[in-house]
Amino acid sequence: MSGVSAYLARRAAQKERVRILYRRALKETLNWAVHRHLFYPDADDLRKRFDANKHVEDINTIDRLIADGEAAHNKWRHPDPYIVPWAPGGSKFTRNPEPPSGIEIVYDYGQEAEEAL
Repeated sequence: MSGVSAYLARRAAQKERVRILYRRALKETLNWAVHRHLFYPDADDLRKRFDANKHVEDINTIDRLIADGEAAHNKWRHPDPYIVPWAPGGSKFTRNPEPPSGIEIVYDYGQEAEEAL
């Protein structure tokens, strides 16, 4: 029974690695083709490459294909990836930082106190 559970655990780990690899490769494709009309054909080609090996059943072959895919992904990574401006590393990240803890901000906008009325 432990052989079956080990097999299922390894297959689950492989499926997770393939899912992560596909997601990372798809995001990397968007770094190379920022405009959607250029991205969609590239994304279709990427999906076709993943679907071509969809029905492989041999565990060692699957491990080799995953390793080859990860190596290809690392080889073709973009040297200057696109970062959303407000995300960490973007040009707008912490443009308006929080004030220091000792400063008090009063939002009365020049209204007079009720005591003076």
